[in-house]
Amino acid sequence: MYQRTISQRGFTLIEVMVTVAIVAILAAVALPSYRDYVMRGKIPEATSTLSAKRVQMEQYFQDNRSYINAPACNADTTTSRHFDFTCTVQNATQFTLQAAGKGSMNGFTYTVTQNDAKASTVTASGWTGNTSCWVTQKGGLC
Repeated sequence: MYQRTISQRGFTLIEVMVTVAIVAILAAVALPSYRDYVMRGKIPEATSTLSAKRVQMEQYFQDNRSYINAPACNADTTTSRHFDFTCTVQNATQFTLQAAGKGSMNGFTYTVTQNDAKASTVTASGWTGNTSCWVTQKGGLC
């Protein structure tokens, strides 16, 4: 009798479907974590710039005994890809610096005052603001 040997090549449909299911489960877990990681990586751009501008404001105050017309208080919308910086001088001895998110960081707002009072307003999904610190993680954690 004639006997043929058939060697199997490739994958069966079941094997391919199991692989696709495993990849889908991993992606469902990994993608949200990665998005949060990327967001957390952009936050220091706001906090470090606000800290630097606050130091500049204090240096100006030491020289002039006023925050009015301080160069660090000029609006800045070009040096950061993810935040716009503004400043409000209430009077000669009070100011508020603000970093407002733009693009993928829209909904994140950080502020600091002359007393180093830091606050965060966050409306991004899963994130919570904090009135006493700069939020750096989900859930209002600083």
